[in-house]
Amino acid sequence: MDFEGKVLEILPAVTGQSARGTWERQTVVFEQANKQYGKEIAVTFMNKGQEVATLRVGESYTVSFDIESRNYQGRWYTDVRAWRVQPLQAQAAAPAMPDMPPFAEEPQPAYSAGAGVIDDMPF
Repeated sequence: MDFEGKVLEILPAVTGQSARGTWERQTVVFEQANKQYGKEIAVTFMNKGQEVATLRVGESYTVSFDIESRNYQGRWYTDVRAWRVQPLQAQAAAPAMPDMPPFAEEPQPAYSAGAGVIDDMPF
């Protein structure tokens, strides 16, 4: 899933140690674009510190994300996890697709004499 939004706040990174090694989690708050009332979305970045370092408060981005829920001691927790972030300016600079040429008209089928039946056989 994707949404377009402006960065409102970049929270400090949190690091920890697990059985699989060291991890880093950072949350960025976006204000969703194109909405009558600005919706704020807290997006989690796991082990993407370099990508978060390129984000700037006030800049607009397209965020690709997955929603993930997990159960811990009988309570459910939901994360919005980003897997790609692209600046909106980079997308606007992409060349537009050229217009398609008009389609050629298809040949009309031949009618057999007298019966009004379409003869569409190639031989």
